[in-house]
Order: sequence, then C-alpha cells, then structure tokens
Amino acid sequence: MERDLDVATRTRMIEWLKTEVVDQMSRLFKGMWDGSTSRVIDGLAGLIASSYILGRRLGIPYRDLDNAIADKLARLRQEGHQLEDQYKDLSELSEHIRKR
Repeated sequence: MERDLDVATRTRMIEWLKTEVVDQMSRLFKGMWDGSTSRVIDGLAGLIASSYILGRRLGIPYRDLDNAIADKLARLRQEGHQLEDQYKDLSELSEHIRKR
C-alpha cells in the first residue's frame, strides 16, 4: 500500500512539473509580448529550472542533462545550424556550459 502511495505521489509531482513548464513558457511569452526584460528573464529562468527538476524526477541526473545539452549543441554545430552559421550562438552556449 505504501509503495502504491509513493508511486501515486511521484506521478502527481511529475504531472505538476509538466504544468509548471507550460506555465513558465506562458510567462516567457507574456514577458516578450509586454517587452519586459525582467519578465522574460524570469520566464526563461523558471523554464530552465523546471525542466531540470522535471528531468531529475524522471531519473535523469543534472550532469547527464548537461552532457546531453552539450552533445546536442555539438551535433547542431556540425550540421550547420542557422544560429551557428549566422550568430555563433551554439558555440557561445557550448563555451558557457563548458566553463561552468
């Protein structure tokens, strides 16, 4: 019975975190619509934090997620992604992550 309760609680927490990701996305879009830099930053920060925590609740360690992001950026750079070709955004983000 206790195990069933734990599974139900974990499932409910994951569902709540999914809604938190959507809520943070909404906050980001509203901040962009309003032209509010502080609201955009708050929305982005909340979205990133919620995504990391959701990953953790799904069994993905933070370091593994960091490594997956670094691998994804490297793959996109190799494929000639437009953001890299025009702005070097992917290289800059990769460097930022590497230095952390």
